[in-house]
Amino acid sequence: MSGQNPLSAQKMNRAAAERFVAAWCASWCKVDIDAVVAHFAENAQMRSPLALTLTGSPVVAGIENIRAYWRKAYGHIESADLRILSWSWDNAIARLTVWWQLGDTRASEFMDFDATGRVVRSEAFYGK
Repeated sequence: MSGQNPLSAQKMNRAAAERFVAAWCASWCKVDIDAVVAHFAENAQMRSPLALTLTGSPVVAGIENIRAYWRKAYGHIESADLRILSWSWDNAIARLTVWWQLGDTRASEFMDFDATGRVVRSEAFYGK
C-alpha cells in the first residue's frame, strides 16, 4: 500500500468527514484508485451491485481485492466528473453517507470508519 492516508491520523468527526469527502471526490475525479484505497483499512469490505456484475459476488473483501476490483471497473478511464450532491455524518456510529452523481448514475454510499479514521465497510446503492 502506498503510504499512510493523511486523513486517517485522526479520529473521524464531522470536520474530518468533510475533509474526507473532498479528498475522496478529488481522487475519484482523477481516477486515482491508489489514493481512494489509501482511505481503507486492510481488512475492509465493500458491497456494490457493480461488484456482483464484475466478480460474481456483491462483496469485495480486503484492501488488495478492493484495489483490483476498482482497477477492473474504472482503470480504463482517465478522469470522471463525479459530483457530490450531499453528505451526512453520524458520529454515534462513525458513518458517512455520501450522495453523488456520475453522468446519469446517481448513488448513495455509506462508509463506516474504525477508530483510526479508515473505512472498514462501505456499501453503494445506484439509481438513475
